[in-house]
Amino acid sequence: MMDSGFTNGVIAVKEKRLFGERLTRFAEMSAEDVFRALTEAGYGFNAASSVYEFETMISAEERDLDEFIRTYAPSKAELEYFLAPRDFHNGKALLKAHALGKDAKGLLAPDGLVPAERIASCIEAGDFSPLSGELRKALEEGKALLDENQEGAGVKLGVLFERALFAHLAASCTSNRSLKKLIALKADTENILSYLRAPDREGAEAVFVTGGTLKKEKLAGLFSSDPEKGERTLNGTPYEALAKLCFAAKRAKKPFSEAEKAADDLETDFYRHARYSKEGRDPFLLYVIRRRAENADVRILLVCLLAGMPAADIKARLRGIL
Repeated sequence: MMDSGFTNGVIAVKEKRLFGERLTRFAEMSAEDVFRALTEAGYGFNAASSVYEFETMISAEERDLDEFIRTYAPSKAELEYFLAPRDFHNGKALLKAHALGKDAKGLLAPDGLVPAERIASCIEAGDFSPLSGELRKALEEGKALLDENQEGAGVKLGVLFERALFAHLAASCTSNRSLKKLIALKADTENILSYLRAPDREGAEAVFVTGGTLKKEKLAGLFSSDPEKGERTLNGTPYEALAKLCFAAKRAKKPFSEAEKAADDLETDFYRHARYSKEGRDPFLLYVIRRRAENADVRILLVCLLAGMPAADIKARLRGIL
């Protein structure tokens, strides 16, 4: 793997391409002007000739970032964190498509650490022995689940792969202390959102994922018959503000938009301290997270601008910007 000191020097040059706060100003421009500003700054590597081809432009950026991850990852832990989720996404998509007799091509993410073609071959052969670990286990259990053709099998398949992914990341990223903590935060955050969306404790526990610090017994307090007591369940924990956002939305009978935005910004906020650091592995993690968030924001900007959405509404949708 690449030396962190060398990688951080490369990042110091590359991060000058990032748009940062300029993305919020783009929300006040026309879609054509944003596209022009992006291409003039080198975004998309001239892959698109018009604003209506923005997905081609974003895909070029994503391929470039994938190559950066594979080349400069300080250790296997960072590779696993950024690329393994695609293996689980593709495994689930391929399994569902096979069960329905459909083509999964349009549902697949770019290859992670296991080529999608290899996963597809295993599914076709009904033999998962070429694979290993949580991915193999999820595919085997998922196939059995779909073969049974139970009601709600699609939802159960999603939960199965989500649990398998968190288990995989928790096991494969232990060598990086900060990643280990971040994965636990993400698992806890997902569980809190799932519990507060669920109609009851039984429904919540059916989608519980492991890898976090909050146990089912603690989260069960969110279902207290006393709403005020339920809202205090997570007081004194890192999730107090998130819980308050969720309960406020529930009282107002509104979607968890603010809480979901906070969850989307979790990675950026977690590594915010590395913004001006040039040592260790955290600058690599923050740089990749920022570029992924930027690609997501470019998509949000252009989709919303082309749809004629007001600037204020677009800005509210943008992800964590540094």
